[in-house]
Amino acid sequence: MPKVSIVIPCYNEQSTIRLLLEALREQTFPRSKMEVIISDGFSTDSTREVIAAFQREFSDLDVRVVDNVKRTIPSAVNRAIEASRGEIIVRLDAHSKPYPDYVENCVTALEAKRGDNVGGVWEIRAGAKTWIAESIAVAAAHPLGVGDALYRHAKQAAEVDTVPFGAFKRTLIESVGMFDETLLTNEDYEFNARVREAGGRIWLDPSIRSVYFARATFLELARQYWRYGYWKWRMLRRYPNTLRWRQALPPLFVLSLAGLGLLSIFFPLVKYLLGGEILLYVFICLLAGLQARLRLKKNFLSLGLPLAIPVMHISWGSGLLWSMLASGLRKNG
Repeated sequence: MPKVSIVIPCYNEQSTIRLLLEALREQTFPRSKMEVIISDGFSTDSTREVIAAFQREFSDLDVRVVDNVKRTIPSAVNRAIEASRGEIIVRLDAHSKPYPDYVENCVTALEAKRGDNVGGVWEIRAGAKTWIAESIAVAAAHPLGVGDALYRHAKQAAEVDTVPFGAFKRTLIESVGMFDETLLTNEDYEFNARVREAGGRIWLDPSIRSVYFARATFLELARQYWRYGYWKWRMLRRYPNTLRWRQALPPLFVLSLAGLGLLSIFFPLVKYLLGGEILLYVFICLLAGLQARLRLKKNFLSLGLPLAIPVMHISWGSGLLWSMLASGLRKNG
């Protein structure tokens, strides 16, 4: 049976890190064959104290903390991998809670050679007990919010472009290299692009399941999706063929709003086209909110979902467009 190293980037996760560690201790995979490496970017809350308390309480699970001096996600993953000793690397997030058979199913898929990097499905849950947090969680799993991202709603196993977190053999790192530390996000997508370019397979298996706790406020959501969009453009410059329709729509939408808004200053009739686009978009979001309200029987989704989805779209699209502009200015400067 292979030794498994679970690597976790972490920063200020006092509210969720204990849930993750408890879930890892309850894994069906033997504890004696697991080690947990938490790469912490010098958390300023009580994250390290929570980890230390867990270590004292449950010494039967090997949990270690390493310092992430650069305090970025890819550097955290790399430092944890460097400190690990397992034949198999399982990456998780401090915002996640894996199902009890998560590690076992990852190892089974790798041993069966279904893919070189394997992962599963996220179950998005609220990051707080508020109507806003619950609305964000629903939006983050809704097709209108995430398009065709299979790792949020897949029912059947399939070869895909990317998976959340991912589990792979150490030999894959030796083959394609570590995570790119020049990308502050999208590092997993870029890693998987290199795997696919090298002839490897990315495999999504719905039996590999984890709970992911979404952001709790619209401001946190906006920051998250702005960051996603901004660094997505950096990644796309290297791998333009990885662009998918769901990723192109938000920046095109934001660009159309800005373009039509500017044109309406000089051509008054354009404001009707702009107004029509906005009304159509609002109608679609309201319809999605109504459907979610009826399906989940939560009245607040009639308002919460139509608010959360535009935050995701506009933040992601604006971040990508700003990254494009900044790259162009640096190139011409």
